[in-house]
Amino acid sequence: MAEIVTKEKGRVAVMTSPETLEFQEYPIPKPGPGALVLKVLRSNVCGSELHIWKGLHPTKREGVLGHEMIGELYEAGEGVTTDYAGQPISKGDRIVSAYYLTCKKCSPCLEGHFHLCEHAYDFWNLQPEIAPHFHGTFATHYYIHPDQFFYKVPDNVSDLTAASANCALSQVYFGLDKAGLTYQETIVIQGAGGLGLNAAAVAKEKGATVIVIDAVEKRLQQAKRFGADYTINLNDYETQEERTKAILDLTDGKGAHVGLEVAGVPSAFQEGIHYIRPGGRFVTIGNITPGKLTEFDPGLLTRKSIQIIPVVRYNPWYLHKALQFLAAANRKYPFDEMLDAEFTLDEIKLALDLSAERKITRASIVMNG
Repeated sequence: MAEIVTKEKGRVAVMTSPETLEFQEYPIPKPGPGALVLKVLRSNVCGSELHIWKGLHPTKREGVLGHEMIGELYEAGEGVTTDYAGQPISKGDRIVSAYYLTCKKCSPCLEGHFHLCEHAYDFWNLQPEIAPHFHGTFATHYYIHPDQFFYKVPDNVSDLTAASANCALSQVYFGLDKAGLTYQETIVIQGAGGLGLNAAAVAKEKGATVIVIDAVEKRLQQAKRFGADYTINLNDYETQEERTKAILDLTDGKGAHVGLEVAGVPSAFQEGIHYIRPGGRFVTIGNITPGKLTEFDPGLLTRKSIQIIPVVRYNPWYLHKALQFLAAANRKYPFDEMLDAEFTLDEIKLALDLSAERKITRASIVMNG
């Protein structure tokens, strides 16, 4: 258990029930061996936060939210002198971490599936009154536990850009690697939010032709700046058949090699297989709420022999790959402009509400204390 420093306190934003928030103060903990404490610089509103905020998450109904972030090293515990890539760290360095644990002992970890660790959320699910208190990043400070991968941020990557690395970018990078997307293939991306925009950039750098589908024209215009070769506005087509024909027209009548669902809408999953050519691959990331159903055509799936690849989280070293990607490509794509609204810690409820209403694309919380 972490030793508590009583002289200085930090604040956390606590969801007491869906769509209800309050602020609480706790002493900033002293990190134990192998742990870190960060001062949070910036934390974004991710789609999974919105699922929790609206009461749609299968397990998390209360507690501290926030996981997509960048922080400044406040204090390192005994034995912590480098990040997980072996880079030396010191007080004041900018750090990003995987938002979950990898225990390396449970069945998924022992089978090499670190992203499926059974203990991933052991601390994130704790209530803030339980030490070390700072379990989420909608707070002034954040506690990084042993077995929680973290990396130093490259100097040429801004806070704004790096804040998205540990979730959106790392996850779609992992998903596209699992699909084996490669040069001269075509990918259709369903959804042009944070995940979709990051995926467009990664896919473009892999040499793919990129098609992005969304119902918000502003998002589609942004997608073009992130590498989309073609965009399709759902509002321009009344039926699934019309949308499928639009995809076929862009792919010589064959369909895309790879589909990526990041819309978070069950109907997008069932529609996605219509966009993909025989022998193609379909990565689904956006639908994370069990119990939300859609009609599905398994016979079409079988006939086309499409491989379905569900992805939750990512193997934690993909965070380092994501930072390297940003260091190399951050001048090519407008990552700093992906987040279109900033809020203070006190304005988190407003940020969540406006995000849930889709009045803004990506909100970022800037911590000032």
